[in-house]
Amino acid sequence: LKKNCKRKLRVCVATCNRADYSKLAPIMSGIKSHPEDFELEVVVLGSHLIDDYGNTFRMIEQDDFDIGSKLHTIVRGEDEAAMVESVGLALVKLPDVIQRLKPDILVVHGDRFDALALATAAALMNIRILHLEGGEVSGTIDDSIRHAISKLAHYHACCTRMAEQHLIAMCEDHSRILLAGCPSYDKLLLSHHREDYMDIIKSWLDDKVQEGDYIVALQHPVTTNIQHSIKIYGLMLDALISFNKKTLILFPNIDAGSKEMVRVMRRKGIEQHPNFRAVKHIPFEQFIQLVSHAGCMIGNSSCGVREAGAFGTPVINLGTRQTGRETGENVLHVRDADTHNKIYHALELQFGKRYPCSKIYGDGNAVPRILKFLRSIDLDEPLQKTFCFPPVKDPISQDIDHILETQSALAVDLGGTNLRVAIVCMRGTIVKKYSQPNPKTFEARMELILKMCNDAMRDAVGLNCRILGVGVSTGGRVNPQDGVVLHSTKLIQEWSSVDLRTPISDALHLPVWVDNDGNCAALAERKFGHGKGVENFVTVITGTGIGGGIIHHNELVHGSTFCAAELGHIMVSLEGPECMCGSRGCIEAYASGMALQREAKKLHDEDLLKVEGMDMKLSEPITAAHLISAAKMGNSKADAVLTKAATALGVGIINILHIVNPSQVILSGVLASYYQAPVQHVISQRALFSVQNIKVVTSDLEEPALLGAASMVLDYATRRIY
Repeated sequence: LKKNCKRKLRVCVATCNRADYSKLAPIMSGIKSHPEDFELEVVVLGSHLIDDYGNTFRMIEQDDFDIGSKLHTIVRGEDEAAMVESVGLALVKLPDVIQRLKPDILVVHGDRFDALALATAAALMNIRILHLEGGEVSGTIDDSIRHAISKLAHYHACCTRMAEQHLIAMCEDHSRILLAGCPSYDKLLLSHHREDYMDIIKSWLDDKVQEGDYIVALQHPVTTNIQHSIKIYGLMLDALISFNKKTLILFPNIDAGSKEMVRVMRRKGIEQHPNFRAVKHIPFEQFIQLVSHAGCMIGNSSCGVREAGAFGTPVINLGTRQTGRETGENVLHVRDADTHNKIYHALELQFGKRYPCSKIYGDGNAVPRILKFLRSIDLDEPLQKTFCFPPVKDPISQDIDHILETQSALAVDLGGTNLRVAIVCMRGTIVKKYSQPNPKTFEARMELILKMCNDAMRDAVGLNCRILGVGVSTGGRVNPQDGVVLHSTKLIQEWSSVDLRTPISDALHLPVWVDNDGNCAALAERKFGHGKGVENFVTVITGTGIGGGIIHHNELVHGSTFCAAELGHIMVSLEGPECMCGSRGCIEAYASGMALQREAKKLHDEDLLKVEGMDMKLSEPITAAHLISAAKMGNSKADAVLTKAATALGVGIINILHIVNPSQVILSGVLASYYQAPVQHVISQRALFSVQNIKVVTSDLEEPALLGAASMVLDYATRRIY
């Protein structure tokens, strides 16, 4: 009985500045809300206690946290020597606090010199350390500090898959690494759509400012190249003055070089300039509102490459401070500049744009994961940290399995009859599928798409699936670059000139890819089917209509007006039957399910379809299946129709072979198995000798549209690295 009575875990959270508090506060709230499991102790040090930086310890008190210790650890001077002296002062003061609090575990964030002092003191005093946001790369002295803290830490809660892999490469124990996501995302994704956001914007700028018509600027010194930091800061201010937009500018942090940067700001009269509001601190919840509704964010703050991406806010990243960070497509980098013109041009390019929301750094569920991780810590385990040096030859296979099982996509298939959504993992397994009748109106359809996607997102958490993005497969002509359906098929009403990406991305905070169903079928084959490892192939869908996609040099061919691979509308006759596109003689008019159904009805109306032994009820509708059944039972009329259809399809595919010369043709759809042999025969009889031996195979994929939609996410939701 005594063994089962687990005592509370005494957790000490140490915060050094306004930035790390935004990441630590959600964890502190989570710990505080579970008093049955945890005892929370809060230690405040660093720039929190300096008047010039806003005395930000007060916001911790306002958040109703009891501060157990306040340590004045900053030696003023804002140069390299002052930073070293500050670390030394913290190391002198911390032992008394740690001895008094006796925590079971110390939670340390990030890569600041104050955090290095905390980790050093705790490690030397045999206190377990949980390090947040280890494994990341940014390109300054912060990298060295961050990795040093990771080596001192016993446990790690990292934000991205790449950071996790970096920690593993640094020989950290994989069982002690949690891929949690960034804790600040838990708060910012919940508070993104506050009704009072305009009141917040106006309170920090002025009553006349409009949403999306202002800039947030935040630039810190790079301690390994202070002179360059000062130069690019001055150029940024010149560009902002010339750009002539309302700008909220925050003072730089306390690193070496910040004093000189403030002097530059004051020499240029920024604090008195009518377009600028210079502030030392903004509460995180309000800062998030300002960033999410800004026309642009500029500077080198990690907020620009992390939190801003969650809202699709355009960002201009200046200099080298974030070099190596994983970023979304919303970030435009300006590495160096000799005049302010380059920065001004970047402002012209970025200001007022909107990008798909990115969840590279989190999905809003970091805190529950971290609390669960803390509960799992066994205090009876040996305190001595061990390192996992990987074998040179044998990779650890379970790491790959873990990646394949958890990274997933949300796939949406918009068909003429049904609207389907699925959670698809990296292996191509459909974890869960949802289906509803496709509504007839635009508003009802969009509402249902968002509802089904939200349901799937909720289920994904319980299924251990991390959703990387949304892929949409739809009929019609699609501009995949903008995520817009240009022209719909007749089967889907009110579906032309429809922007699918923006509403789905805004609602789910995820990147969204859109393409037409034929292209998606080709992508599905490339990733999961017969096209895997094949550089050039063509997929032809044989279903209600005829469609497909062309993969050339491993890339999908879209064409100049996104009309490539309209394979169903290759003309094989000058005077053939009328097609739904308005022309005549298209493959689709001969070989599609609708064309075969039309011919079957004609034969049935003339009483020429049914043959002896054929099971056909009078009440059931006539379909292509009846035509195929009749032909198999010896109906010469039905056989003639099917031969003509297969020949038309075969001739169309020969045209494709002669134009793009793929190495393989994959038939997909309900009629694929019937057409495979006749089409192969037509090719062997009518094609040029050099392509007669190209194989026609039948797809093994049961859900090509959903798998193709998922493959767009799984292939393209990659981390951009600068």
